[in-house]
Amino acid sequence: MFNALHPTASGRRFNISYEFFPPKTPEMETQLWETVKRLEALKPHFVSVTYGAGGSTREHTHAIVSRIARETHMKPAAHLTCVSSSVPEIDDILHGYWDAGVRHIVALRGDPPTGVGTAFTPNPDGYARSCDLVRGIRRLHDFEISVSTYPEGHPESASVEQDLDALQAKIDAGATRAITQFFFDNDIYFRFLDKARARGIAIPIVPGVMPIRNFRQVANFATKAGASVPRWIAERFEGLDDDPETRALVAATTAVEQVMGLARAGVDEFHFYTNNRADMVFAICHLLGVRPLREKADA
Repeated sequence: MFNALHPTASGRRFNISYEFFPPKTPEMETQLWETVKRLEALKPHFVSVTYGAGGSTREHTHAIVSRIARETHMKPAAHLTCVSSSVPEIDDILHGYWDAGVRHIVALRGDPPTGVGTAFTPNPDGYARSCDLVRGIRRLHDFEISVSTYPEGHPESASVEQDLDALQAKIDAGATRAITQFFFDNDIYFRFLDKARARGIAIPIVPGVMPIRNFRQVANFATKAGASVPRWIAERFEGLDDDPETRALVAATTAVEQVMGLARAGVDEFHFYTNNRADMVFAICHLLGVRPLREKADA
């Protein structure tokens, strides 16, 4: 196995990870594996695979994670949620992942099957909170455990301080890394990081980066997820609904500016929400200096 924590031409070292989702059609399946193959060349630290809403893609997620573990050099991380599952069912899933060689779980409470913004009702025989899920994972196997955190506050949280309490509870239960909800204003991330460090939270808090492919979709999702979209970003995409080529260039520029801004401020770990597409993420990594080894050999 390998990871992407390697020096660039400037001497900086970056730790890169990617998120994929289970595709819904044969065409999307082909696109996913083309993306996996291309991004594998950048030697990510790990790659994660999501569940659908309410755990609806559980078997497909397991199949993708197992194939990545079996056919690539990448370390897969399987998303696992509390939604609609009993403790014995979750135990069976975890044993299956362990037997398949998977050693990393992204532990989440998960969104209610009825949609973001509706009440979450735990399975009466399951876990009610993500910290409970983390504790349950930890008692079975020695997985690496990543969890989510929300720099602008989870939609159900009363404050960022409450979110930090939740993060601390997950760490106390055994979490080893936090990955943030996407954000577009880097100051939001740094304020959150400062508050976490002031409370003694020392685990990596990795910024989650989402390139904006479709502004309207991302803006709608951000509203439901409690993430803000700065006015200046909205202005960049005005008038581009019917101009996909320009929209793609603006999206790439915006994502590159965000990542390079974080890097200049000292951030050396990034988690990319890829939307199962390699192009923008590959370009961003290239500008960071994270490149396939063959390119370095030719330089």
